[in-house]
Amino acid sequence: MMLSDFTFDEFVLFAKKMGLPAFRGEQFFDAVYSGKTLEDVSNLPKALKDIIEPYYPKYKITQKLVSKDGTQKFIVEFYDGNIVECVLMKYKYGFTACLSTQVGCRMGCKFCASSLNGLARNLSAGEILGQAILINKEIGGSRKERKLTNIVLMGSGEPLDNYDNVLKFIKLISSSRGFNISERNISLSTCGLVDKIEKLKEENLNITLSISLHATTDEKRAEIMPIANRYKIQGIIKACKDYYEVTGRKIYFEYTLIKGVNDRDEDFQNLARLLKGFLCHVNVIILNEVKERNLQGTSRLFAENFVEKLKKQGISATIRRTMGEDIEGACGQLRNKILKNNKKFNLKK
Repeated sequence: MMLSDFTFDEFVLFAKKMGLPAFRGEQFFDAVYSGKTLEDVSNLPKALKDIIEPYYPKYKITQKLVSKDGTQKFIVEFYDGNIVECVLMKYKYGFTACLSTQVGCRMGCKFCASSLNGLARNLSAGEILGQAILINKEIGGSRKERKLTNIVLMGSGEPLDNYDNVLKFIKLISSSRGFNISERNISLSTCGLVDKIEKLKEENLNITLSISLHATTDEKRAEIMPIANRYKIQGIIKACKDYYEVTGRKIYFEYTLIKGVNDRDEDFQNLARLLKGFLCHVNVIILNEVKERNLQGTSRLFAENFVEKLKKQGISATIRRTMGEDIEGACGQLRNKILKNNKKFNLKK
């Protein structure tokens, strides 16, 4: 484990185990959450830096791309040479960071770039947190003066496929001793791993759960989302209703419109029947281009009509705003293609 995986109390305990006073643990904590390299930490003697060096986080931003709409995409590299992409979006209410939870993804969704190279490995809680720390520093924030306001776990990877690390990350970033980001400002997007949703509802969290639905029959969903061969739509809907009953948190459903695949009138009718009378919201997404995928999105006008028809059925729905498409930072576009030339990358399926 590295220091960014620790809670505040674990930082203090770590210092004590090293034979150091408790205040040293607090100094380590401040240094890590400020996004400083060990060389930049000025209040620690060199001898002490040498002691903690094996435990100090070794992640860094290696590249930043800025979209014409102001969205920023960051390439973050870890100790083993693996990288992920994460995105910063600015809204009227503040800054939202879209973080990755795995290096790659094994879900295999046909409209998404993240799974093109398969799954390399899970990220630790501290590596997920590290992305937020680096982005917060990049926009002028610190632990005490945080600039990030919202977190969405919608980058590469399936969060619930890395359950334990993601759960610990949520606890770390919402801790009052850390960034103190309200759980209500954290969203987690999943392909619908029913058993993990059922487990998550018992965690007593106030996060927002988003379900990548994208089809209204199991057969059609399996064509574009292989995970549908294991988790059926009715099971997902039931798990979501149970989650709402326990947490009181509105469920969000993501529905990417793919031309000729899931945009027919019968798809709309099925979606309306599935969600009728359920406190939820549908984020309709216009498919963003992924060069390797032979799929086309519908038009903006079609998406608008789709949303209006849902509203007439009493279902809350909006079109998700597309941000960062020109830097491949929009929904479904995050990937690991830079790793193709990275000899340190060891693909494990």
